Amino acid sequence: VTSAIEKFVSMINPLIEADGAVTLDVVGEFFHLDEVRVKYSMEYLLNFDFLMREFKRHLIGSIGFIRPVTLSDMQAFLKVFLSSSFSSDPYEAISEGLLLGGIQSLNVGVLKKIKEEEGELDIRKTVKKTYFNAVSFTRGVMNKIKSGERISMKKAKRVVESMVDLILDQEELLFGMTAIKDYDEYTYHHSVNVSILSVALGQRLGLPKRALMELGLVALFHDIGKTEIPPEILNKPSKFTDAEWETMKKHPVIGVRSILKMKGFDATSIRAAIVAFEHHIHHDHTGYPRVDKVEELDLYSRIVSIADQYDGMTSARVYSRVPMPQDKALKLMLERSGVQLDPLLMKFFVNMIGVYPIGTLVMLDTKELGIVYGSNIMLPDRPRVMVITDNTGKKVQGFMADLSEKAAGGRYPRSIVKTLDHNKYKINLAEYVL
Repeated sequence: VTSAIEKFVSMINPLIEADGAVTLDVVGEFFHLDEVRVKYSMEYLLNFDFLMREFKRHLIGSIGFIRPVTLSDMQAFLKVFLSSSFSSDPYEAISEGLLLGGIQSLNVGVLKKIKEEEGELDIRKTVKKTYFNAVSFTRGVMNKIKSGERISMKKAKRVVESMVDLILDQEELLFGMTAIKDYDEYTYHHSVNVSILSVALGQRLGLPKRALMELGLVALFHDIGKTEIPPEILNKPSKFTDAEWETMKKHPVIGVRSILKMKGFDATSIRAAIVAFEHHIHHDHTGYPRVDKVEELDLYSRIVSIADQYDGMTSARVYSRVPMPQDKALKLMLERSGVQLDPLLMKFFVNMIGVYPIGTLVMLDTKELGIVYGSNIMLPDRPRVMVITDNTGKKVQGFMADLSEKAAGGRYPRSIVKTLDHNKYKINLAEYVL
């Protein structure tokens, strides 16, 4: 332990001396050092997973190193940290222990919780509110553009910021919102879903929060060119004619023009215009719009292309009323990897979505039906599932089952047998997710 502390002190003090202070934050399921995510290889996953659980168990959201630390400072901190485990309020015990021990080189911050004026708010309610605010904003933006009004980027940035904060803290709940596909206004929900999926993928790639904000914004505006596509084509319930398809393929160029007319034009506007133009150009430079010479596609464009395809294929669009099951969509996208989609980013995306994406209806070996509610990084084929019927098919009050938990004797009480199409079983995902 002493050896580890000495190594830590020798690493942290030069950073403190260079920057004046250093803060280690818990952001969602990751550690950030001065707003930059701490990256690590898979061999250290269990170590970091354990450390994250310890931070959350002690209700610690951050540790701030405000001046160079000594060996005795860290020894005293560890003593306080360990002894607080026996307290009913571990965070208060740590804060008090630091004060009584005269440790002035570091401080701790409480684990952040989403709150409202009247007290603590149910996080699920916040997620819903944030999601539908983004949909409402997107609808308003597109209607303003249709009527020829100029719109401002400022409000868009505020909307995206609230989504990014929630993705960093409540990724699975927002994923659940994107899994509900029976909305009437496909275009607006699709834009928000693509933004959420793009930011989540960007987080997996280790992009800093500032870049995630920009990515979320450009993803939200990727389909803005559809505002000038005639509604009779956009909302056509049957297949497009060749002429209608040619009109539809103009929306990337129209999108560029719409973005360049916005108020508050800046570098993010240029990035948004690039993504609007490129999101249907494939990895092998086929797709549309056709250009004579294609340089390497922008990173954001490649991310948005993947999110766009996945949400499009798994949604009941106007011109494709039957959505594709999520696992089949992923399989098809993997076949397109290296041709239409960036192969490396696809690996990250599949790892993020999981073997059984959130919202997937599954049959268990107990003959119960369940909806996948949360992924498991260590055991991807054993997610958390909300059981919704008993073994006779009778609907039950949904309860959570963690398929990675073993019963006495070391066997798993429940395992997934196969995936099912919730549309065929007339199961309303919104009833469970919302």
